[in-house]
This record gives sequence, C-alpha cells and structure tokens, in this order.
Amino acid sequence: MPGTYDLDRQGLAELLDGEPGFRAAQVWEGLYRRGERPAEMTTLPLALRDRLEEELGAQLDEAHRRTADDGATIKWLFSLAGGAQIETVLMAYRDRVTVCVSTQAGCAMNCQFCATGQAGFTRQLSTGEILEQVMVARRAAEPRRLSNVVFMGMGEPLANYDNLWAAIERLHDDVGMSARHLTVSTVGIVPGIKRLAVASLPVNLAVSLHAANDELRDELVPINRRYPLAVLQEACAAYIAATRRRLSFEWALIDGVNDTRKDARELAGIARDLGAHVNLIPLNPTPGYAVRGTPAAGVGDFRDQLRSLGVNATVRSTRGVEIDAACGQLAGSTPVTLGVPGVLADGQH
Repeated sequence: MPGTYDLDRQGLAELLDGEPGFRAAQVWEGLYRRGERPAEMTTLPLALRDRLEEELGAQLDEAHRRTADDGATIKWLFSLAGGAQIETVLMAYRDRVTVCVSTQAGCAMNCQFCATGQAGFTRQLSTGEILEQVMVARRAAEPRRLSNVVFMGMGEPLANYDNLWAAIERLHDDVGMSARHLTVSTVGIVPGIKRLAVASLPVNLAVSLHAANDELRDELVPINRRYPLAVLQEACAAYIAATRRRLSFEWALIDGVNDTRKDARELAGIARDLGAHVNLIPLNPTPGYAVRGTPAAGVGDFRDQLRSLGVNATVRSTRGVEIDAACGQLAGSTPVTLGVPGVLADGQH
C-alpha cells in the first residue's frame, strides 16, 4: 500500500483511474495546500474519501510524544514499516515555527559525539516518510504557520539525495514554502553539495564542520578522510557562487577539544574566505560520548574570538535538552524517562 505522500501526481492519477479527471487535482490540493487527510476532503464524495483513507495509509506511527519549553518544543518518536524508528522535533519561537526532519533511520557517518551516529545506520527514508514528518508538524503547529523546515534530524540528508530532493520540490511547489525557508544540513558529502549547487531551487546549506584542521576533523567527523577540508571548501565555494546564498557552518563546542584559540583562528580563516556564518552549539550530552560540552563562559569567549577575527558568529539557542531533542541527541529509541515532567503519554495530543 502506498504512503499518503509517496505518490507523485502521475501515481495519484493512476490510483484515481475511473474517477473524473479533476479529482486528482482536488486530492493533491487537499493533501499539500490545505494539509488535509483524505477523510477531511469535503469536496470529494464520501465513498471516495473512505476509499482514499483506506488506500493512502499513513507511514508514520506515533510511538511516543514528549514536550518541553512549556509546550514550545515537541519531539515525536515514529515507528516505520519494518521496525525502524525516527524522531522529529517541532520548535515554536516568537517569530517563527521550525520543524527538524529526519532523512534516514540512523546514520552511517559515525560522528561519535552524535547520538544518531552512535546508533548506526538502519535504512533510507522514502520521500513520503520525509514529507509526512512535515505534515504532522504542520498540523501540530496550528493555528500558527509552519515557517521553516530544516533537514537536521536523524541521518545524513545528502546520503539520501534523491528522496530528499523530491521532498524539497514538493514542499516548494505544492505546499508553497520558499526555498529560503528550507535548509539542508550535511557533514560534508561533497558530491551532494555539488548537486545542490546546480539544483533548481537555491535552498540553504549548513555544513557541520566541528573542526577546521584535517587531523582533528578526521577524528570527529570520519567522512573527512574521504572529503578533506580543501575539497569541502572548494565544493562550498561552488555552491555559494551558483546560489548566491550565504553558507552556515555548524560547530558543536566540545570542552578542551575544539574550543581553543587555535581552533577559533583556524575556523575564522575558513569562514572568512567563504563569507560563512558560524552557528555555535554547546555540545549536548549523549550516552556514548563522555566528553562534556564547553561551559557557557567558554562558549561566549569562543564566539567573541570569532567576531574579533571578522566572523559573523552566533550561539544557537538550545531547545529540548531535557527530552533529548536538541542537536545531536536524536537516537530513534523509546525514552526510558517516562513519567517525568514534560512527558505526554503515548499518542496523547
């Protein structure tokens, strides 16, 4: 049975073979522009609504939901066909509502300070599984409008490029989201960055750098051994030239590892050359990495060093740490802290 969002327009038309020709357009409009389930599409005959509700099944089964920040942060654990699990995080701010979406179940990049990397890779997500996360979050955000989608959840987005890009095109063309509000994160998959540079939509690119010399980055981000910094910088420069978008570097600050003055100078050299913005992220705790994040005073000092070296640097607001929803904490497993404050029962809305 196809998932609700896995069918393209042609596939939907084939599913509706025998119905009037305009029905496919009605269903497509309902799914994407209005975010409706088939049962809610009152422009359709009741019998067709019932049929589509049966045949266009949801692919995400909500296994658990947790909230934090007085309800402004929601983290879902979804079960998928075959037993895989993923996590999705919705974050409401004063001026925007953002969903952080997974593109793989697990991750093969093996960054040891990241809970997803510690868990290993299970499988790719389909286009529909990626899109359905956005649609669930869109409904949960109401009456506010979901304004931003960041592909920064579980997995390496550019290692699932085709399904990722199909989801991006549909979010842009059919949901109506601007490319300026769609951000793809990568640890540095150079072929994927090159594809983004020449793609039809100039989405934002965020590179999880974490080290600005090859020796340290080889250790923290093992894919650097395949695509070392010089190669990565060349790909980033091509992306900037083609899209005219500002690049972002993500930098998880690890106490005594990548937060020294030498690290700041090395990072500043790369960021200045590319005109990149730097997002500093205090390392969030994960079970498999004992090293602590840089203390708050050190984070501020590192930011100030970068600014003094001519780099636009900010510290990312950390959301959802207590429910393991912050950067690097998504593991796709059932939480063991059931019953603690901020936790809702399974399936509760």
